[in-house]
Amino acid sequence: MKTRLGKKQKGAAAIEFALVFVIFFAVLYGVVSYSLPLLLVQSFNNATAEAVRRSMAVDPTAANYAAVVQAQAVSVMNDRLSWVPTAIKGSLVPTASYNATTKILTASVTLPSSALSAIMPVLKLGTMTVPDLPVSLSAQSSAQLVP
Repeated sequence: MKTRLGKKQKGAAAIEFALVFVIFFAVLYGVVSYSLPLLLVQSFNNATAEAVRRSMAVDPTAANYAAVVQAQAVSVMNDRLSWVPTAIKGSLVPTASYNATTKILTASVTLPSSALSAIMPVLKLGTMTVPDLPVSLSAQSSAQLVP
């Protein structure tokens, strides 16, 4: 015996699925689209910290100490960031500067956010962009190199 209730529910599952799917997809897309920039920034932090740490091992009596320390830091950053996809590797800007007066070495890595569009889609919803990132992703570490 069929009831009228069964007829009224026909197609309700499809509507519920459509509504839930939109929410699920939005959350999943948000998680995936923000994970790569967060991974990159964490890697930048690790690379700059390691560059400064390893540069402390350079002999302070070496000729042209400032240039050697800066080259060492940039080399370490490039090594640490070798996993970065080649599509954005050219946009990475690892820099190191040494102030001889204060004896502070500063290592930094910068990547323009626009470069990420080469490896991940950017969703534009009217005036909103997902992921909504700053102009550039960057990290900086510094240490005073005292002999």
